[in-house]
Amino acid sequence: MINLSKPLMPGATIGIVGGGQLGKMMTMSAKKMGFHVGVLDPSETCPTAQIADWHIVAEYDDILALEEMARRSAVITYEFENVSVEALNAVLPLCNIPQGTDMLAITQDRLLEKSFLEANNIVIAPYATIISPTDIQDAIDSIGYPCVLKTTRGGYDGKGQYVLHETSDLATSMSLLRLGTCELEALIPFEKELSIMVAGNGQDYQTFSVVENIHRNNILHETIAPARIASEVTKEVERIALVIAKALELHGVLGIELFLTKSGSLYVNELAPRPHNSGHYTIEACNMSQFDAHIRGISSWPLGEVSQFSKAVMVNILGEHVALSEKLISQKADWQFHYYGKNQTKKGRKMGHITVTTPDIEKTLEEIEATKVWD
Repeated sequence: MINLSKPLMPGATIGIVGGGQLGKMMTMSAKKMGFHVGVLDPSETCPTAQIADWHIVAEYDDILALEEMARRSAVITYEFENVSVEALNAVLPLCNIPQGTDMLAITQDRLLEKSFLEANNIVIAPYATIISPTDIQDAIDSIGYPCVLKTTRGGYDGKGQYVLHETSDLATSMSLLRLGTCELEALIPFEKELSIMVAGNGQDYQTFSVVENIHRNNILHETIAPARIASEVTKEVERIALVIAKALELHGVLGIELFLTKSGSLYVNELAPRPHNSGHYTIEACNMSQFDAHIRGISSWPLGEVSQFSKAVMVNILGEHVALSEKLISQKADWQFHYYGKNQTKKGRKMGHITVTTPDIEKTLEEIEATKVWD
């Protein structure tokens, strides 16, 4: 089952697989709309469980646990892409999963994702499939340096990949091949990293603003909304987003990451089949948040037109920023502070975010930098 025959009504239960901050913010939107929410997550203290109506403590591939969730839910959704496709397929006869599992399968495997994008005439970086070490040199001869060797599954925030600048870099990258098939792709000399959230209910599709992302150590640091780019680039990113959404018959929201080169070329880098860190600004800056749009989409509610009524900057709070960021609460009355309620603070772990709505992006970026919290 994918399509709901009629809109899901308030009072119904939505089951969320995954209990992180995205699930927590999905739950906040769902409850605002009158839904009950259950979560399946192996951690008893996961953020979503703090506000959900019930919590099944189990691994994401536990079919018996998923069957229990299916019996207790009208629809099931997921908040991250490393959920077992096989396990979800096993419970499809019991419960509606509006996003389906095809999109999940595509986004879990970089090679499947690239094949899908190519089939829809979306420009991506040149790449090659790497099965054994002997494949690498042939691929490099074709693609050239610099390039990136990536695992086909499981990588995020820069994990599961090595950047290769010269032959001497190959030895350290070989450990990835022990994890399975990899892909080698050209390292695009981009000027800006962009992303866009697109929402759908299977029939109607709406895009949020194209935003500009700044990363540090492969983890998103800041999102600038809207991106500081030419209008024709914005229109092309929106076109790409709608092509992808329609090809997937999207229910819920999808994040699309892209590279913009100095010459104005666009390359799609990655798809995320759920709300995305770079879409958090929508909570304060838009008429509906990405989480509202996700719940509306999986519930077969009409989406309406998305509009952004204020420029905004979102900055992530990692474990090493928590203490200093908390000192800003008494100093920055106009900043919106979000803390996810995770029980362990770790360096590099996303613990929260701050959104600043602003008429002046450059001034706000300077104000964030001046705090020295993110030095």
